[in-house]
Amino acid sequence: MEGKDRLRGTATLDWDYGKPIATWEGVTVSGTPQRVTDVHLPSRGLTGTMPSSLGSLSALVSLGLFGNELSGSIPPELGNLSNLEWVNLNVNELRGSIPPELGNLSNLQLLVLDLNELSGSIPAELGNLLNLTALHIQFNELSEGIPAELGSLSNLRTLLLSGNELSGSIPPKLGNLSNLRDFSLAGNELSGSVPPELGNLPNLQNLSLQLNELSGNIPPELGNLSNLLTLYLHNNELSGSIPPELGDLSELRRLDLSENGLSGSIPPELGMLPNLERLDLDNNELSGCAPAALRSALADSDAAGLSFCAETTP
Repeated sequence: MEGKDRLRGTATLDWDYGKPIATWEGVTVSGTPQRVTDVHLPSRGLTGTMPSSLGSLSALVSLGLFGNELSGSIPPELGNLSNLEWVNLNVNELRGSIPPELGNLSNLQLLVLDLNELSGSIPAELGNLLNLTALHIQFNELSEGIPAELGSLSNLRTLLLSGNELSGSIPPKLGNLSNLRDFSLAGNELSGSVPPELGNLPNLQNLSLQLNELSGNIPPELGNLSNLLTLYLHNNELSGSIPPELGDLSELRRLDLSENGLSGSIPPELGMLPNLERLDLDNNELSGCAPAALRSALADSDAAGLSFCAETTP
């Protein structure tokens, strides 16, 4: 494979020009004639850069280089790999922008770029990846807005963009992602309101929007998320009252609305959540007491700062 020394850097790998590529560590070949279909070298101590010649591996299906110390940029030539289904470059030192050419990978199902030093914007072209089920670009240095085009990824199950410097509002079109289960935008610089369209995500299990600059009311439409297990909206600038519709979240385990500007009373409907294990409403402007029914549901450590209403007797 051309460019192998550039990729390897100072790492020690069993790659010998005198041996067939089929015997090289982390490389799989198949077919007749034999072509490279998988390059899988996780945590091998690779210190080089990604060669543009990777884009010539036209039969490549899977590229896993996670857990190394690769530097430099992601070569745009990867966009030539029409058979590519799986890319994991997690935990490296990759820099520069995400190539918009990755939007050409019509068969791509998984794209994981977490824990690098990627900057610039999220390319709108990623909205062309209609077979994508997982998009993870957490803990980088991405900026600008979230492209509304991501709302076209109808097969997406996980969308994780936390720990960047993303700004602007949350696109309402993300409410079209009907197969989404895990959705995190935590730890960015997002502003504006929480789109009520997020209540249209029937399969959503985890929603994390904390540590942003979101304002306005909590949409009552979030009460439609019948499969939701965790709802994290803390450390924003949300105002208004807590919607009683959140009491419809029968599967909810954890609810954190702390560190906002919420006002009004705590809805008694929250006392009807049968599976709630953790509730944090600290540092708001709420009045009154918490529903007595919550006292038995929550451990002392999980009800910190709550003043419970007196139990009524029939």
